[in-house]
Amino acid sequence: MDLVNLWPLLGIGVVMLGFLLKFNPVLVVLVAGIITGLAALMPIREILAQLGEGFLKTRTLPVILLLPLAVIGLAERHGLKQQAQNFIKNLKGATVGRLLTVYLAARESTAALGLTSLGGHPQMVRPLLAPMAEALAEQRWPSIPERIREKVKAMAAATDNIGLFFGEDIFVAFGAIVLMHTFLRESGIETNPLHIALWGIPTALCAFAIHAYRLRQMDQMLRRLQAQAASVEVNSTTSAASPATKSGDQA
Repeated sequence: MDLVNLWPLLGIGVVMLGFLLKFNPVLVVLVAGIITGLAALMPIREILAQLGEGFLKTRTLPVILLLPLAVIGLAERHGLKQQAQNFIKNLKGATVGRLLTVYLAARESTAALGLTSLGGHPQMVRPLLAPMAEALAEQRWPSIPERIREKVKAMAAATDNIGLFFGEDIFVAFGAIVLMHTFLRESGIETNPLHIALWGIPTALCAFAIHAYRLRQMDQMLRRLQAQAASVEVNSTTSAASPATKSGDQA
């Protein structure tokens, strides 16, 4: 029985440790690749050749990633965030949970059609969704604490993640479905990729229902915390006014 060399898995530990210590991501990945190659007993020349080949294959990736960020940054500089907040404040009956539930349905539906680029953290959550959710929270609770504000932003990001993750599993040309189809075929099990994709629908519906319930609970939490903060403020105002009234009566 041949022994499996597990030492190349050290590269995973290097990546985790580097990201945990907040080192430069490019340097972390480069060091992890070199360590993985050395642990796999690859010659240093072959390691460098593999790194160079990988760089050549992805040399256009920075342009694809940085160009949308530049456009979004320019739009934010010209008031995109403020316009989004002003728009959402004019909608009657809108809450943080309802807004994010609508976005979850849209994100999951478009991802199921393969349109995964219509949302995302840099192009949708950061400039639009998070400011709109934050504006709704401030509208109901003007003195909202920073901790709750960050929780609202985090829930907006989580909504995008969940919608994308479970929605794209329904798209028949998604890489995971192709991988499962190929693996099952190599194992002697004939399947239809469309059949695999259709079985992702119940999971996506369950994920939508569970996260929509979590968003509803967040609305209830915001109302409860706001009521508690208002009660504390009224009590503190009453307590501050009582000594002044007593001193006036004594005079």
